[in-house]
Amino acid sequence: MLRIFHDTHYDFIRWWKTAVILTAIFVVAGIGSLAVKGINYSIDFTGGTLMQLEFKQPPDVADIRSAVERSGVNNPEVQQFGSDREFTVRAQDHRDVSAQGAGAESVAKQIENALVQRYGPDAFTVKRTEAVGPRVGSELRRGAAIALGISFLVTLIYLAIRFEWRFGVAAVIATGHDVLTTLAFLKLMHLEVSLTVIAAILTVLGYSLNDTIIIFDRVREDLKKKRNESLYDTLNRAINETLPRSVMTHATTLLATLALLLFAGEVIRPFAWVMVFGIVTGTFSSIYIAGPMLLWIERRWPRHGSTAHIPSAAGDSRPAREARGRAAPAAASVTPTKR
Repeated sequence: MLRIFHDTHYDFIRWWKTAVILTAIFVVAGIGSLAVKGINYSIDFTGGTLMQLEFKQPPDVADIRSAVERSGVNNPEVQQFGSDREFTVRAQDHRDVSAQGAGAESVAKQIENALVQRYGPDAFTVKRTEAVGPRVGSELRRGAAIALGISFLVTLIYLAIRFEWRFGVAAVIATGHDVLTTLAFLKLMHLEVSLTVIAAILTVLGYSLNDTIIIFDRVREDLKKKRNESLYDTLNRAINETLPRSVMTHATTLLATLALLLFAGEVIRPFAWVMVFGIVTGTFSSIYIAGPMLLWIERRWPRHGSTAHIPSAAGDSRPAREARGRAAPAAASVTPTKR
């Protein structure tokens, strides 16, 4: 049987400072951009009309926009969608949203008629039409917020039952990191937040939390063995022991997600982008956010006799830590109080 990364001894936690700096830069860039211009919501949440068009000959984007504007649609957004013959037209101005609420296909028909007058009835094909009224958009937005809130509440309840509070707080902070980095990614990639993207975010949170729980479970098991080592070394040991499983799981999931990203088409592509990024940030946070945060909590609120240790510099060597572990056998008594 093929065994990948078996019996490794990598010092993952050593690079926690570098990892925190990199993720802080990424989050600040994304959230800063978000402060300048808000999230790009799809018509699922704002209401409005979206049409996907395929032309027989590549048209000019400005020409499409001017034809739609002459029909009375306010500030239409025209984007290339796949090939140079496929385009999407969005009407999300509040006046167009109100008009859409008055009639199920009113704005879509208005856009189609304007393009027929400009290009002729046989020059293009309407591949897809989405029409969402203001009331439906508001209900979908509220439902998405409730779904996210319930997911966080269930996560907190599960962690409170499954782990001692130190482990639970570290896992929640790692999950919060995933939320922030995903929001930053959405903004920096200019991805539209739709119902499928919300589904991807919920999937990413569950995926990341599962990875963190697996590592923390192994930490609990190793602590029960009462080895003569610090919590720092126990965390590194747990990450290395779960590394073969993590590599196989993440690799197979990533391959399936890349297939969606490359071949599933433009409609599903935002979902696939969020999933690909979620695999990366979920793995990152399980190692470089949850682990160091657990060490910090243990140092700030230590149990009796615990010796949790975070190295003061990235160059702190493993032999030096092992020497400290032998000098402080009480570290082995660090055990969680809950199953």
